[in-house]
Amino acid sequence: MQVEGTMTTQKRDYYEVLGISRSSSNEEIKRAFRKLALEYHPDRNKNDGAADQFKEINEAYQVLTDSDKRAAYDRFGHAGVGQNGAQGFDGYETFGGFGDIFDAFFGGASTRSRTSARRGSDLQYSLTVEFEEAVFGSERPVDVRRTEVCSRCNGSRSEPDSSREVCLECKGAGEIRRSHQSIFGQFMQVTTCERCRGEGKIVPNPCTNCDGVGRERREQKLVVSIPAGIENGTQLRLTGEGESGPHGGRAGDLYVSIRIKAHPYFQRVGNDIVHVHRTNIAQAALGATITVPTLEGEVEIEVPAGTQTGDVVRLKGKGVPHLGSRNRRGDQLVTMVVETPRSLSDEQRALLEALSSTMGDADSGPGTNRDTKGWVDRLKDSMNGIE
Repeated sequence: MQVEGTMTTQKRDYYEVLGISRSSSNEEIKRAFRKLALEYHPDRNKNDGAADQFKEINEAYQVLTDSDKRAAYDRFGHAGVGQNGAQGFDGYETFGGFGDIFDAFFGGASTRSRTSARRGSDLQYSLTVEFEEAVFGSERPVDVRRTEVCSRCNGSRSEPDSSREVCLECKGAGEIRRSHQSIFGQFMQVTTCERCRGEGKIVPNPCTNCDGVGRERREQKLVVSIPAGIENGTQLRLTGEGESGPHGGRAGDLYVSIRIKAHPYFQRVGNDIVHVHRTNIAQAALGATITVPTLEGEVEIEVPAGTQTGDVVRLKGKGVPHLGSRNRRGDQLVTMVVETPRSLSDEQRALLEALSSTMGDADSGPGTNRDTKGWVDRLKDSMNGIE
């Protein structure tokens, strides 16, 4: 006699399915589920058997993340949690309200996260400062227009002395659940409640100042501290001075981009300052004491005799402070440019002609007349005041 029967498949241990130990915490269970869900989700894995493995992974996850079901499973095995293990659906169910599967695939973009507190946006502000402000540092007031918490409702979105009410459409859940059948079983679709926009509550008396948004645009006066030695194009970050965050989230940051005006006399090269000084040929030939500008006022310097165009006189410690250290400064480099006069008086022309006769050709060495210095002294006197 032939006996007909049915074959049953022995279910695997839930801890084995997720690849974890029996002492694993909820967070460890959640991490294991996310990793396996990404690997075996039917939308991503088209291999035969991937859908069955995915259902098995989800079933194990639902049981082990429910403290009561886990306790029953630890004591009685699969018999302790019923024939199907996870209640209601043998494949997708709710994934913990869909939050965990959205976390796994979309970095936490679940329905519930739409109404959670979020960080506000960052703001960008361009600030132009004087050359001296960048060198020595300063504090500059700025006006920033940004979104802030409403001053009337303090972010509640309701008129003072009124409160929000539970949304009747979703009964305070913030989401609408609809189920339908799929090839894997009953599929639960979760969407954001359109009436309350996922918040679970509605505002019957919206704030008249912000129209129920909870935030408003306002101009705020801030003070930006510019550190000594800052360079052109540097960005300063003012933490928490950006847009306020939705639903009570922390504010973003304000990034201030520094632009430095050009100076009529100085050019910055690293921590040094370059100043080009024009001197006449008599001063360059004989040497002289001249006055040059610095960032801290005029100073006198000695021009050595025989100075050529391009020669540099270094003024120690007259440059830009090193950022973050006022005790260390660069130097000021005074670059000499020897100028030939374009027009001469009769006396100056005569003196230069006499001087030329004492010096000979530049390529053949000095002339025989030894009174060169005397002629140059007289020329210098005649050109007094020309630099």
